[in-house]
Amino acid sequence: MDARHKARHDAAGEDFLRMTIEDDIAFLEGIPSLRLLGRDALRILAIGAESRYIHEGISLFGEGEDADCAYVVQEGSFDLVAEKNAIAASVAGPGTLIGETALFTEAKRLTGAVARESSTVVRIPRQLFLKMLEGYPDAARRMRDAIAGRVSRTAAELSRVRSTLMREPSRR
Repeated sequence: MDARHKARHDAAGEDFLRMTIEDDIAFLEGIPSLRLLGRDALRILAIGAESRYIHEGISLFGEGEDADCAYVVQEGSFDLVAEKNAIAASVAGPGTLIGETALFTEAKRLTGAVARESSTVVRIPRQLFLKMLEGYPDAARRMRDAIAGRVSRTAAELSRVRSTLMREPSRR
């Protein structure tokens, strides 16, 4: 376990591992998409989010499933694989936000996620995220601006690719 985990003792004197809210906030601040929300908004997410442990080889979610939350990989890693969609396989490791779109709207999972090793994720439910944005309008504006910037950059890149393809002679 990493330094964010603290050894504690329960009433019977047994050791167990626990993260404090401040540790959770610090972890979420390390995620670029979430950092811009600010500490107060992240505190709400840290309090309401849940941690899940997934054994090696176990599916976190399947391709095409309804997505009502996003996950942040805390420890371990996941294979992100699509069999139905033409999406290249990839690996999500610590600090990766999986399923960001599901924080804002109903969506289907474009890939499945299977643990490559024993892993821990933080589950952020859509309802929690949207309620947090209602309570922190400045955070909502920062998030909106960041997403608008990404959409604009993606549109510009698609335009460049289209232009390149239009200039190349057909290969039939």
